[in-house]
Amino acid sequence: MESLKQSLEYQMAVHLFGAVSSPGCANFGLKYLARQHKEEYPSASDFVEKNFYVDDGLISVPSIEEAKELIAEARELCKRGGLRLHKFNSNKRSVLDFVDPTERAVTSEPLNLDLNVAPAERALGIQLSLEHDTFSFNVNPQTRPSTRRSILSVIASL
Repeated sequence: MESLKQSLEYQMAVHLFGAVSSPGCANFGLKYLARQHKEEYPSASDFVEKNFYVDDGLISVPSIEEAKELIAEARELCKRGGLRLHKFNSNKRSVLDFVDPTERAVTSEPLNLDLNVAPAERALGIQLSLEHDTFSFNVNPQTRPSTRRSILSVIASL
């Protein structure tokens, strides 16, 4: 009779990048981190809990000084969780000057050499004009038959 071997149990110590559950886990982890350090970093915690989706944060603050303080506090909060907060962007040059150039957002759009046109960035899938401080959407509706499926597909694409 063969001897029975004890089965071994393994547990993953990290989350797989690109798994279906990754966005939900990222959201949960950021919000958990924010709640853990709410007393130390109140502004950053509020920002992370209310203005983040997966790994994109988007917020408007009343002054340049508040923006700089929020950036510094949010970076410290994320550092506590072993995260590097980067790819910053702003419609105010002095806020961007506060951030190291290697920590700023890099546009993937081709460079437009027209000096009268400010670059458009993307935030949470929405186009952001830094010059005008406005959002815009690219809507390209396609002609499809009027079925429930095609109508729902067009709505979801927006």
